Amino acid sequence: MGKLIAIDGLDGSGKKTQSDILCHRIGERGIRVRELSFPVYESESSALARLYLSGGLGGKPDDTNAYAASMFFAADRYVTYRLDWHADAEDPETVIVANRYTTANAIHQLTKLPREMWDDFLLWLYDFEYKKLGLPEPDIVIFLEVPPEATLSLIKTRSDETGISRDIHESDAAYIKACHAAAVYAADRLGWHTIKCCRTNIDGQPVMRSRDDIAADVERAIAGRHIISGFGP
Repeated sequence: MGKLIAIDGLDGSGKKTQSDILCHRIGERGIRVRELSFPVYESESSALARLYLSGGLGGKPDDTNAYAASMFFAADRYVTYRLDWHADAEDPETVIVANRYTTANAIHQLTKLPREMWDDFLLWLYDFEYKKLGLPEPDIVIFLEVPPEATLSLIKTRSDETGISRDIHESDAAYIKACHAAAVYAADRLGWHTIKCCRTNIDGQPVMRSRDDIAADVERAIAGRHIISGFGP
């Protein structure tokens, strides 16, 4: 089996940026690397996930229960795994870096359940995707932790700059705050490696650290787990 690194976090946390940087640094060392990003919006496999995110099943995240929504995103991973990246996942010489993975279901779907059901949901989720569907389990999960107030600001800036409408996750401030609490819980419960992406300025407000500083922390985390031979800052 190859190595799988999952990078996850709330919207606007820099997952794509850090995935790109990590893939570049791995490739520089002559290691074969494959970058994935979920959902795979250009594929038919993400049709249900796109319908859900666009509000086609209801204008609020809670309109679709945690288990149903999780299956939409899991189906996208399963279909693309079978049709596209299965061989890379099996290749011991290949490292896969995934921008979002099963972990995103933990972050975004726990909020729809009472706190006393969170552990049961996480057990179901990991059993469903890794055992029942047979998707590869990550060797490490990097959680890019950003306070919800900073996340909301980053999402607004990105939407204003790109003109891309926010989906039902991104447009719900209360949901984003709840997702942050769920993500912190899941990270602790499931052993994710948390990287704090913000510092506090003199006014007490969260400010994003530089992408290079965060990337160095990502690299150190992976080196510390000895996932890739000879890889490290």
